[in-house]
Amino acid sequence: MRYEELPTPCYIIDEQKLRANGEILSGVAERTGCHILLAQKAFSAFAEYPLVAEYLDGTTASSLYEARLSKEEFGKENHIFAPAYREEEFDEIAGLCDHIVFNSFSQYARYRDRLKGKSAGIRVNPECPTQDGHEIYDPCRPGSRMGMTLEEFEKHTDLLSGIEGIHFHTLCEQNADDLQTTLRSVEEKFGKYLKGMKWVNFGGGHHITRPGYHISLLEECILLIQESYDVEVYLEPGEAVALNAGYLLSQVMDHVHNGRVENLILDASAACHMPDVLEMPYRPPVKGAALPGEKPYTYRLGGNTCLAGDIIGDYSFDHPLQIGERVLFEDMAIYSMVKNNTFNGIGLPAIAVLHQGEGTDRYQLIREFGYEDFKGRLS
Repeated sequence: MRYEELPTPCYIIDEQKLRANGEILSGVAERTGCHILLAQKAFSAFAEYPLVAEYLDGTTASSLYEARLSKEEFGKENHIFAPAYREEEFDEIAGLCDHIVFNSFSQYARYRDRLKGKSAGIRVNPECPTQDGHEIYDPCRPGSRMGMTLEEFEKHTDLLSGIEGIHFHTLCEQNADDLQTTLRSVEEKFGKYLKGMKWVNFGGGHHITRPGYHISLLEECILLIQESYDVEVYLEPGEAVALNAGYLLSQVMDHVHNGRVENLILDASAACHMPDVLEMPYRPPVKGAALPGEKPYTYRLGGNTCLAGDIIGDYSFDHPLQIGERVLFEDMAIYSMVKNNTFNGIGLPAIAVLHQGEGTDRYQLIREFGYEDFKGRLS
């Protein structure tokens, strides 16, 4: 299939860029001996799991369904963390997963006799915020429900027997200097407990495949913890695995003029198809576009829902865009397919894969969605 034949809207997964990210991640693992897992919450396009599995040691799940998906489609190490586990699901989770991380000692106490020999860990909260803004993504914010603070941890050390690992996750799209800062806090607060563990999980949020990321500092951090405490180190990036490895192809449906703003209505929606645009907020790059005013023609790109704030952003182009013209959003493999929805009855984008050969791009349409996918969720 050629690019011109793809339907819109359509997610496109770029296998060449997935491989480039995989090479970077596997290089870190080879040089340090750490284990790197795919956090499925960011990217769960299981058609690409065989490719990703060439580079990574396994996956991490946030739910029973993600754990099942990993077991069925990835076939390597299968880790899980959830703020709380459902009573009726835990036995199945224990049958699927190799490592099970608990958010509290009360959860561990409830389920420790049902672990089926699997490795148990506890999540800690080092109370070390490193994020600038975006409080919604900060697990260290005051009153956080994520992980045990030292004060709470030390009330329950009688339950440490059977706990083999310490897990923390505090980062979001951050560099290795923030990991270094976090590790200092982890060591200061929990260092004496790390010495009795088999593994330490650094969580996700490491932007390892971003240009300019400080890989050598990351590797220093990994080696420091491994050598200081004689533990295995795990990292579970999601975004870094598929960073810049996907697109969302859309089409201009209409022009709406309102004062000085020229709106373009697209068949791709921020609210439905790229929710991080509204949650973060996040401004996805658009191929061939620039910041407003940098090029001769500036437009506000919005979706086709009734939500007034379904706005993707303001972009400028070299030429006036016409109804029917295609607009390609970049960096759309992550937190898009896993978070999309059918608000207003807007259909889900198709999913395609870009195979790049010797001078020829070939697109393979792997999934389309229709009315039954919308209806089947509602009654």
